[in-house]
Amino acid sequence: MVRFFKRHTIAYVFMLPAVIFLVLLLLVPVINVFINSMYESNLLIVGDDVFVGFENFLNVIQDPLFWTTVKNSFVYTFGSVGGEYIVGLSTAILLNQKIKGRALFRGIMIIPWVVPIVVAGMTWRWMLNPEYGIVNVLLMNIGLIDQSINWLGSESTAMFSVIWINVWRSFPFYTISFLAVLQTINKSELEAAEIDGANMFQKFWKITFPKLGGISIILIVLHLIWTFNNFDFIWILTEGGPLNATETLAIATYKEAFMKYHYGSASAISVLMVVILTGMMALYFWLQNRKIE
Repeated sequence: MVRFFKRHTIAYVFMLPAVIFLVLLLLVPVINVFINSMYESNLLIVGDDVFVGFENFLNVIQDPLFWTTVKNSFVYTFGSVGGEYIVGLSTAILLNQKIKGRALFRGIMIIPWVVPIVVAGMTWRWMLNPEYGIVNVLLMNIGLIDQSINWLGSESTAMFSVIWINVWRSFPFYTISFLAVLQTINKSELEAAEIDGANMFQKFWKITFPKLGGISIILIVLHLIWTFNNFDFIWILTEGGPLNATETLAIATYKEAFMKYHYGSASAISVLMVVILTGMMALYFWLQNRKIE
């Protein structure tokens, strides 16, 4: 062991600044949030913090709105990630075909991903406006609806609309990743399978899809984390409304901290978010390991 450290001393010396930076950037704030969750504090009253132990957690859990935000967080997360995966995989398969103008379509496809979130969110708010939004106009012109729908202002359609917009923005990341893997697949394998009588679905399921397993795990894990913690997109579109229909844990944390100024309760919700997200990741990897076995 001593010989190992002596041999790699210079490597650890060069790694030390990065390690210190990550500790200060990630670990210290997480510890501070956990400590703050143990205090009853108000941002408007400086220095009047009172240690309350786990009382903030009990108050948060006993609030019925908390469980509504938990449900909304799961619906938003799994709906978005599932939609992104399906749309991303479908478009990657289409763009992997030899079609005329393929390079142009690939360039157009990436636009939603590179558009700033604020611009995308404000544009979709305009497009879905019940009075003059282009979406309602187009749907009425083709006869799919007979009256304007308040997509972001109705409890029955708000969450669906937010999920759809998030899928629209994020699916290009899946498409690019899947497309990179699809282009590495040996065409001779597909040709051999076709000679053996395999149809298009069988070739995809037996040859193509298994090769996408590694990148699928990475994409799903990353987007579960990103989507579960997402704040800006929902806030721009609905601010958690109407009547908390799209309020997730991230939105609830913001409101608790910067609108109600209950910093201790907001910290408690943040800690619970970390616990829930850790449990989700553990369950996902456990299911993956069972499939491998």
